[in-house]
Amino acid sequence: MVKRLEASLLASGQTLTRVETQHTASLQKGNSVESANRKLIRPSFNEMKEKSETPRKSGGAQKRPIPPDQTNAENFYYVKQMQSKTPMVITLKDGEVLKGVIEWYDRSCLKFNRDGEPNLLLYKSNIKYMFKDEEA
Repeated sequence: MVKRLEASLLASGQTLTRVETQHTASLQKGNSVESANRKLIRPSFNEMKEKSETPRKSGGAQKRPIPPDQTNAENFYYVKQMQSKTPMVITLKDGEVLKGVIEWYDRSCLKFNRDGEPNLLLYKSNIKYMFKDEEA
């Protein structure tokens, strides 16, 4: 049995370690050796070298670029509504509903023009949501 194992290992290109060779020799003599938890067959050095040379496709080495802080989607939306003077409905956090047109904006405020009522300067942080006025 040991001879068949050695022959099959040699045919596959795998090698035995010195300890494994001694263990098989002691089995041939009839000595009973308690087997320890170890790998009896190991791949050849050439196989391990080939595996390490193949490039890995796990994106670990190549980092993705950091996404931009701003997408400018908000700015694009405001510019589009300002240029077309789209009637808007803005609902504030306290539940108040305002109807009018956005005149200009900056990083923290909107200037909101209303018909027949005073114009407002609204902080963006006080706006709950806004949408296009479908009644107009």
